[in-house]
Amino acid sequence: MKIAKMLVAAVATLFVTSPVWAQDTLHLTLDDALKVALSENNSVKVADMEIRKAEYARKGTYASLFPQVDFSGTYQRAIKKQVMVMQGQEFTIGVDNTWSAGFSAALPIVNVPLWKAIEITGMDVELAVEKAKGSRQDLIDQVQQAFYGVLLAKDLYAVYKENYDNAANSYNDVKGKYDTGLASKFELLSSEVAMQNAEPVMYDAQNNVVLSSWKLKALLGIDLAQEISCTGSLADYEKTVGEVASYDNASVENNSAIRQLEIQERMLDKNYEMQLAKYYPTLSGQLSYNWIAMAENFKFSEYKWNPYSTGVVALQIPIFAGGQKRNELRKTKVQQEQLALQKEDAIRQLEISVKQVVNSLETSLKQYNAAQKTIEAAQSGYEIAKSRYDVGSGTLLELQDAQLGLLQARLNLNQSVFTYMTLKSTLDKILGVNQINQ
Repeated sequence: MKIAKMLVAAVATLFVTSPVWAQDTLHLTLDDALKVALSENNSVKVADMEIRKAEYARKGTYASLFPQVDFSGTYQRAIKKQVMVMQGQEFTIGVDNTWSAGFSAALPIVNVPLWKAIEITGMDVELAVEKAKGSRQDLIDQVQQAFYGVLLAKDLYAVYKENYDNAANSYNDVKGKYDTGLASKFELLSSEVAMQNAEPVMYDAQNNVVLSSWKLKALLGIDLAQEISCTGSLADYEKTVGEVASYDNASVENNSAIRQLEIQERMLDKNYEMQLAKYYPTLSGQLSYNWIAMAENFKFSEYKWNPYSTGVVALQIPIFAGGQKRNELRKTKVQQEQLALQKEDAIRQLEISVKQVVNSLETSLKQYNAAQKTIEAAQSGYEIAKSRYDVGSGTLLELQDAQLGLLQARLNLNQSVFTYMTLKSTLDKILGVNQINQ
């Protein structure tokens, strides 16, 4: 048992006070963790790239409003020249080689479908921004819960470590009394069993600290080999638990998923207008300036290049397309109805989630208040039992029961704080209010 106690002390020293550990450890507050995650997490980077893609697509659509200028060059070789017959006589016309080159510029003058498409691409950017915001809100919730998980694991390890130390101290006291004949063999074995039962639980709690830290590091986007230390404890958030906010009038209108659906609704409205605009006439203009040369040989220096230019204004009035435009309108109308139903269902589900989380928050608050009262009584009971046992008026069983009650009370208090904070983080994400200043 002395070896086990020395091992526990060595592990605890390395875990908490080692200079090497302290030198290589990245100390993080909750705000630090959130800022690191929002700058290093891959999901956030991917969402930001989606915004850039949408912006490039919008710029590409805007380019359709500007003249499209092209240069072209052609060479035509007469394999067999055309023969013209006039008054019974045949004439061969044309030349062997025809060269042409020139510039052309086309510009849409009136094109309503194009204008509507540009408006839709602008909404694509807005949708990408909202999706990126939703990704950040999801990440904030995940990081906060992971951070609270690390604090819970640390607090549980501290509780189980203290429980083991108390059990070890009790064993040493009983052993001393047993050696002097003041304690029975049963009391010695019982205290030894209690200490041995507390040891693996303590090691398991210590391992949970490592596992929860890995989860947090994965969300932060940092190397898993980098040691981190989450500053503070769950006790720092007890004040937040006491400040119960009212969620009676909570609204999900700021929820990112709902806002995305609203943007998609507006996009479908514009898409319907774009499909309808395909019935409208379009007007476009085109200018061209070209040079042409014709010869029977390849003596380029003797070619004579003749320039010519044209200007075209084209009016196109759609008349019949086999019902394609009408069916596109019908399809868009169905999509609008589908999206309206999806939005209605999403709002209903989120409102149910809000009620469930709020109800769980209220239950968690009651558990916290009960745990606070219990821990005070359990602490007093343990001190009384220890004093009674030290003077010989109490039994070891009483002391162990009091110690177990104190352990359970501390676990309940930590768990209630953890539950409340994780529920609050989830609720803030649903309501769309979990933002930080970067």
